[in-house]
Formats: sequence, C-alpha cells, structure tokens
Amino acid sequence: MANDPRDREWRERLTPEQYAVTREGATERPFTGEYYAHTEDGTYACVCCGAPLFASDDKFDAGCGWPSFTQAASGDVVDDRPDTSHGMVRTEVTCHECGAHLGHVFPDGPLPLGTRYCINSASLQFAPRTGEATTPT
Repeated sequence: MANDPRDREWRERLTPEQYAVTREGATERPFTGEYYAHTEDGTYACVCCGAPLFASDDKFDAGCGWPSFTQAASGDVVDDRPDTSHGMVRTEVTCHECGAHLGHVFPDGPLPLGTRYCINSASLQFAPRTGEATTPT
C-alpha cells in the first residue's frame, strides 16, 4: 500500500501503530487495543478514511483479544480476500473505501450469522451515538 498517493498523508496523520496495522498489514498484540473491551454505543469507522465499518450493536466478546463483530455495518463497507501469510489460511478484511487492513473474519462467530470479524483497534476510530468521532492515541 506504500504506492498509494495518500501514503504521505497517512504517515503524517496516523500513529506508527495505526500506520503499521492499516497500511502494512501488521497486527496489534491481543488484549492491548483501545476498543477490545469498549462497550459504548456508536459506530466504529476506518481510522484512515472515516468510512463507517461496524456498529456497536454487532460487537461481542469473543475472548480472542481483539474487538469482534458479527457483521459489517453494511454489505459493501468491507472487502475480504484470501490470506495465506504466516503459514495459515485466513480471510483478510480491508476497508472497501481506502483498502486499509482491518483484521480477519472467521466462520466461528455466534449464530445466527456464525461470523467473527476480528478487528484491530488501531484500524478503528469510534463515534458515539450522540457525538463526534474519537481516534485512539
């Protein structure tokens, strides 16, 4: 993603961890992200472009160490693609709008959907139902 013309802007605006996660596909350490145990009502948006990605109503505690959601905010806000890095077969989740790496989706979530979007806090900003977006520091 370093070939993206917006790369310089993202390097200036994002923290080093946010940049590493969203633009280079890194993963934050489990149980350390700002939104892992976050329970406020609102919307989780892409930290790079602000696109709304996940609703707090769809967040649940999967015990995996990262914020987990049963579904995306709508059918077209995230894209998924095969990821065979690190000797595993997974499905990577990216922001449809800007291509930011968000995390992975797994077929082991709660019913009825059965999906678990395992998302890095560093890729998200939060907008409470009644306020402005907040970006983790």
